[in-house]
Amino acid sequence: MSNLDRAPVPAVCGGRGFVVAEPVRELLTPRRVQLGGSTEVRRLLPNLGRRMIGAWAFVDHYGPDDIAGEPGMQVPPHPHMGLQTVSWLHDGEVLHRDSTGSLQEIRPRELGLMTSGRAISHSEESPRDHARLLHGAQLWVALPDAHRHTEPRFEHHAALPEVTAPGLTATLILGTLDGAASPGTAYTPITGADLTLTEGADVRLPLDPGFEYAVLAMSGETHVDGVPVLPGSMLYLGCGRTELPLRAGSDASVMLLGGEPFDEELVMFWNWIGRSQQEIEQARADWMEGTRFGTVKGYDGAPLPAPELPAVPLKPRGRVR
Repeated sequence: MSNLDRAPVPAVCGGRGFVVAEPVRELLTPRRVQLGGSTEVRRLLPNLGRRMIGAWAFVDHYGPDDIAGEPGMQVPPHPHMGLQTVSWLHDGEVLHRDSTGSLQEIRPRELGLMTSGRAISHSEESPRDHARLLHGAQLWVALPDAHRHTEPRFEHHAALPEVTAPGLTATLILGTLDGAASPGTAYTPITGADLTLTEGADVRLPLDPGFEYAVLAMSGETHVDGVPVLPGSMLYLGCGRTELPLRAGSDASVMLLGGEPFDEELVMFWNWIGRSQQEIEQARADWMEGTRFGTVKGYDGAPLPAPELPAVPLKPRGRVR
């Protein structure tokens, strides 16, 4: 998914300077962004108060939207570099196309994982014949320096491992959780899981104390470590936790995001993650000239032009608030 903001703000992120080394309860407020067609998203990362959670560098939550008779999601071809995109649906379908030739319809609770590596372009759209509701999340994972120039690839995993407890089913999207491992390729120690809770569930989920975590509420009424988290909001939890208390006031679903705090300093602008202004400038030039990022075939429409770079210099920095 693209950042369609025509005046994006450069995000400086990475480094351990502002990782909270103990458990906290920090509620993050989303920013509303229009994402083409009839789709509005709630952007949780990057946030004014929190730039990253482990290697997770970008989180959008959208829906549930009634798109009956509407085009639904329509995101034209656009470029990525230095990151992975994670597509995750609760309702609806998204048709993915990319410059490696991938064409895949992603359905609820199936993993669509695109590794941009050095360069890729893709589009996302609701199929012509689509379900009435569209509801999901789109997330980016920053690639570490050792792997950010890898060859681009796309993975689709319809079957994912589960961790269960009374009243809880945790579908593992990426990384590891309680001894289970996702088939999706991960390049840093990371956790991404979809937690489905039944009304009245009161459970404690084991965590890695070396990871930092956050919980994104997708639907229903959930208390996370005693804090009510409404759908479309996210609670940052810090590090040092061995377990996470969850209590459901209704049938509910949340996403657990975590990982080892990301050491490297990054520059994130539009749909690119780099390490310097020169890298971002070169990426923009390559995209506008039609080189390096390839061509998305089959999408009915023109690719997105890149926004202008800001007048202020882009500098890589650590985690800043």
